[in-house]
Amino acid sequence: MTTTARDALIRAGRSRLTWPVLALVALLLVNVIVTPSFFDIRLQDGHLYGSLIDILKNGAPTLLIALGMTLVIATRGIDLSVGAVVAIAGAVACTSIAGAADSGGAAAAFTGIGLALLLCAVLGFWNGFLVSVLGIQPIIATLVLMITGRGIAMLITDGQIVTVNNPYYAGVGAGFVVLPVAILISVGMFALVGLVTRRTALGMLIESVGINPKASRLAGVRSRTIVWTVYVFCALCAAVGGLMISSNVSAADANNAGLWIELDAILAVVIGGTALSGGRYSLTGTLVGALLIQTLTTTVYTTGIAPEITLVFKALVVIVVCLIQAPKARALLRRRRTPVAPPNAAAPPEPAVAVETTPTRKVGQR
Repeated sequence: MTTTARDALIRAGRSRLTWPVLALVALLLVNVIVTPSFFDIRLQDGHLYGSLIDILKNGAPTLLIALGMTLVIATRGIDLSVGAVVAIAGAVACTSIAGAADSGGAAAAFTGIGLALLLCAVLGFWNGFLVSVLGIQPIIATLVLMITGRGIAMLITDGQIVTVNNPYYAGVGAGFVVLPVAILISVGMFALVGLVTRRTALGMLIESVGINPKASRLAGVRSRTIVWTVYVFCALCAAVGGLMISSNVSAADANNAGLWIELDAILAVVIGGTALSGGRYSLTGTLVGALLIQTLTTTVYTTGIAPEITLVFKALVVIVVCLIQAPKARALLRRRRTPVAPPNAAAPPEPAVAVETTPTRKVGQR
């Protein structure tokens, strides 16, 4: 093996993305072994279908929410309320559409979507206010909305599952433009966030706030505004994800929509290499983490794992990936690979050291 190839392997082994990518490839291979046609993609009526398309489509809401969660975590925060925001978005949109005079028209669909996005932006504004202005710990500030938000969604729907029959609204989660619309929306949002955060100073400012908020503030960075903005953006991402979920089934289930999706989003961010302590973050890692979570869910159904141990199986895979990815675990693995000299091996001779001596003088000699 050449030196260049060896150096490339060493750099790949030190990368945080190596093990998540390998785990994702391993899950895909398992699915191919169980279902040989797993990679098959067909074009029917101008639409692409296949297992890989289903993974991307079903994982689009998780990817969107994880995208917003990445920026929140990069500022040393956390948002536990995204699942409740998902339920609120679907409840507001479906209730508005169902109560419209022309419930099947485009105006009713766009009005419902606009109201849902507006309300969820206000909820994100509230979270940012509690964290950045009042100084409440993010986990406590967002836990309040996590608990009360689902109750708000239940109040909006009167505790019922609200169904709608609107083709324009259904197009958000179940529509196609060759690819499913949900995939196009999530990919577009991902590309937009990557462009803004990596081609402008915003990404650097977010990292600086996460590394040291006090130093950033003293340097003239408006850390409070940045923290406020990322919470609003995270709520908007959750709102779009909620619209995808509810429009896919043309119904709003305030009790189950988005249930525990905040945990999947946080797992996707952590698996992707973003530290919960804030600072540097990886959007590409978040993408890999979201795909890994969704592929893991698909693998459970493909391999016929019993439903009662589904969560245990997912937890084991996530734990293994996180442990292998941990810096201490990787350092331990590298230490075991390094050859250790036997205890009785003779030590190499020490190089001789030249000692300078000063010439002696006789008595009376100058």
